[in-house]
Amino acid sequence: MYIYKVLTEDEWSMASKSSEIITDLDQKDGFIHCSLSDQLALTLHLFFKEQSKLILLQIDSEKFKENLLFEDANLSNRKGKFPHLYGKLSIQDICKSWVINRNAFELPKEILIEAEK
Repeated sequence: MYIYKVLTEDEWSMASKSSEIITDLDQKDGFIHCSLSDQLALTLHLFFKEQSKLILLQIDSEKFKENLLFEDANLSNRKGKFPHLYGKLSIQDICKSWVINRNAFELPKEILIEAEK
């Protein structure tokens, strides 16, 4: 199973330099926020609607099963459990990445297919 991390271009640039993927929000909350494929569309809408371009990262959750918890979001409009990674995430841990542009943030076809399984 894959989980996904969304980064702004600036966050991706910082991660590329340090090899560690972490955002200000992740540092504040004490874990790395991720989404399942069927949670991505609303995540993009709620948290990234001001961005014109983003980086979408695919992560193999099996690699992190010891440090990955599925927890409720602290938002009333989100349902289900969200993958929260307690630990470090590095560039080397990424299976695949995409640059996604604003067009209602069209997700890659393979992710949309996975969401309907």
